[in-house]
Amino acid sequence: MTADPGTPTATYRLQLQPAFPFAAAERAVPYLASLGVSHLHLSPVLEAVPGSTHGYDVVDHSAVRAELGGVAGLRALARTARAHGLGLIVDVVPNHMAAPAPERLNAPLWEVLRNGSKSPYARWFDIDWRAQDGKVLLPVLGGPLGEEWRRLRIEDGTLRYYDHAFPLRPGTEGLPLPALLDAQWYRLGWWRLARTELNYRRFFTISELIAVRVEDPEVFRATHATLLELVREGVVDGLRIDHPDGLADPEGYLRRLDRAVRAATGDGHGGDGRGTTPEGEGGRRTAPEDGGGQRRTPEGESGRQTAPENGSGRGTASDGESGQRRTPEDEGGRQTAPEDGDGLRRTPEGEGGQRAAPEDGGRVTAPEGGGGRWTVVEKILARDEPLPASWPVAGTTGYDALHHIDGLFVDPDGLEKLTALYHAFAAPPADLGGDWAATVRRAAREVVTHELAAEVARLTRTASRFCAADVRLRDHAPWALRTAIREVLVRLPVYRPYASVGTPPATDADAVLLRSAAAGAREAFTVPLEARVVEVVRDAALGRLGDGPDHRDFCARFAQTAAALRAKSVEDTAFYRYTPLLSAGEVGGDPGRPAVTPEEFHAFAARRLRDWPAGGTVLSTHDTKRSADARARVTALTECPAWWGRTVAELTRSAPAPDPHLAWTAWQTALALGHGDAERLVPAVLKGVREAGLRTTWTERNAAYEEEVTAFLTAGPCTAGPSVWAAIGAEVDGPARANALGAALLHLTMPGVPDLYMGTEHLWTALVDPDNRRPPEPGAERQAQGLAAEKPLLTRAALRLRRERPEWFGPGSGYAPLTAEGPTAAHCTAFVRTGAGGRGGAITVVTRLSRRLAEAGGWGATRLPLPPGRWRDLLTGRTAEGSAALAELLSRLPVALLVRT
Repeated sequence: MTADPGTPTATYRLQLQPAFPFAAAERAVPYLASLGVSHLHLSPVLEAVPGSTHGYDVVDHSAVRAELGGVAGLRALARTARAHGLGLIVDVVPNHMAAPAPERLNAPLWEVLRNGSKSPYARWFDIDWRAQDGKVLLPVLGGPLGEEWRRLRIEDGTLRYYDHAFPLRPGTEGLPLPALLDAQWYRLGWWRLARTELNYRRFFTISELIAVRVEDPEVFRATHATLLELVREGVVDGLRIDHPDGLADPEGYLRRLDRAVRAATGDGHGGDGRGTTPEGEGGRRTAPEDGGGQRRTPEGESGRQTAPENGSGRGTASDGESGQRRTPEDEGGRQTAPEDGDGLRRTPEGEGGQRAAPEDGGRVTAPEGGGGRWTVVEKILARDEPLPASWPVAGTTGYDALHHIDGLFVDPDGLEKLTALYHAFAAPPADLGGDWAATVRRAAREVVTHELAAEVARLTRTASRFCAADVRLRDHAPWALRTAIREVLVRLPVYRPYASVGTPPATDADAVLLRSAAAGAREAFTVPLEARVVEVVRDAALGRLGDGPDHRDFCARFAQTAAALRAKSVEDTAFYRYTPLLSAGEVGGDPGRPAVTPEEFHAFAARRLRDWPAGGTVLSTHDTKRSADARARVTALTECPAWWGRTVAELTRSAPAPDPHLAWTAWQTALALGHGDAERLVPAVLKGVREAGLRTTWTERNAAYEEEVTAFLTAGPCTAGPSVWAAIGAEVDGPARANALGAALLHLTMPGVPDLYMGTEHLWTALVDPDNRRPPEPGAERQAQGLAAEKPLLTRAALRLRRERPEWFGPGSGYAPLTAEGPTAAHCTAFVRTGAGGRGGAITVVTRLSRRLAEAGGWGATRLPLPPGRWRDLLTGRTAEGSAALAELLSRLPVALLVRT
């Protein structure tokens, strides 16, 4: 399939960084084309904080990142890719920008800090100017101002603090330092103030990422002009939209983007999303130049953006995942919690009340060709939550598929026994890892009252204003409004509702969810009349109380805060506390109910084909906490829970851990890797205990405990002898092989567009970032045998088949389950993919719960009835027809990929 603006057959994600720039990606193109993908999927390409390994900390939307090779490097990559039949998909970050050090790197933010709310760039950022006396709180100091006073200095017309450089308000340059500080449009504060005092919206709880008001048409045009020019030129063929739930109006943004893309490509009308030459209120924005990646910014109402300096005074080392700055600890600086890069991916608890799936496939989709471009959104769905049918996209990035694939290989009976052993060994309290639902509820309360206290305070101020302005809503005290906001937020079982002032919710389920949450929230009040405040919060969140600025602000900010709460409380806290099976705590997963039956998988696949046939599917990403092959090893424990219970107890006796919860999770983490590499294992486990927050956190470090953790890891998993790993391998390697190959084949042949993360065509075990963001080595020669040789063979065969026969897998194709017959039929999951009218076809056959199958005596007389014709396995060359004996069909590999001969 040659590259075109249509639906990809498969994409390959490259995590660009200074160690792997455009030129390195260009060198990999011949190999990736031979692999069988149709498009390269690039991490963000716009100018980011120097040294960033992820690119989500954008500082300039008008320039292609110089460290990667600038716009000339990107164009060269596109030319080479196109010459090999490949297109480019680009990751787009609409929600936020970096608040970097030095601050001059972000020119729009620099202008706001210099000129305050009257700056033409003030509209870019989501700042509550009514708080902090009309100033922007900058929580950058390593300690209280009184202790950091002597470290501030005026230099070259700027206010300096370590690597920070702040502009001075015009006319204040000659003031004494105390008066100068008071005269600025910003307030420098201790980093701990961010939790309660911050007055700008941020990405989750990362103060170094400031939210952008992309809902403003001018801001949209200014931040998307270069991207749209690249689309117009044909450099970019598709888009991945990062974290749409952070936006004030996700659907409005996606519609504007769709119109802008169509305008840029000469299809349809520009509307509010005019392409690369907007005039009028936004002025014109020029395209980046060859070779330099020069910055271009809008003129007209907002003035021209100056080029940020990038040579002198770089910020302190940027964290590999979130771009967070590190102030030296010996100067009292903080070490804030690193977030998962773009934040993506957050899994709501499955407590019920989730949105029902649509009954029909009616929706608005981006075209698969022509003027539009294939676009997917990083939307994290609860187990039964549908993607809003009105969004003009091809679908999600695919975390919902990950959950359904992984769950197929979880033995529900074994999981129950494993969970009982976990309770007996670790003895966690119910709300601190003992019960999933209780653990999520407690984590949500902690986050909403601590990490997100500033966000709740802003909602409370806004609600107080619209209540005071309406005589019908007066006499709701701030404490009551604050309590009601918190209580409704913690009861939402999905990331966010989709509601806006003046329009009905995106689905009836949004109203149902908020009504259910409000009903539970009333329990927090003892006086019935005071409890009525809950209905005020509910109706304000649904956009039903009025259409004034405060009503609109509350409705949007409530939903944005809900998304941040789910992300922080579930994925970044509860996943690390509730750990009977680590592989279940994954983006898109539900640790309380991780198992998926074959019937559930087939139903999901059928809905995918009906509703979102061109949506993405993934198994590993830059945000997954463990790669697919690492999870395959951990999931195998559900087939041997008793062995694992004995083993972890014996290993802990040999190398005692500071606490049993740590021992359980650390040894599972080491098992996921398959060895005890200290350079990779120690950082991953330390991150886990900080995220869990049981005995140490990112912001309240328990140094003594963390030293004990490191000592345990060093004495235990990191120095375990060959006999330990041989014993583990003897139990786990077999089922892990079946799990890994089965998941890979399902991913590559089920409905949707598979996205392969760099390196995952091979056996690839990786832990949480930054471990999973190591520079890739695509095409590197590997000496492999066993699973390490089998997985590339499978991947190449499936990808090439998709490329050669897109009509069997893309929109308009068919999907039908195939049912095995015999005593062990439950261990076989199979389906056939066909073209329109049932023509042609490919059959996928995978083995699930392979150890249980072996314990039952193998396939025996179990057979798989095949559709008419003679079929050949692309993996082994074996042929079959009629009712195929699974013992023969799967004698060499636990999977098969059949095509008609």
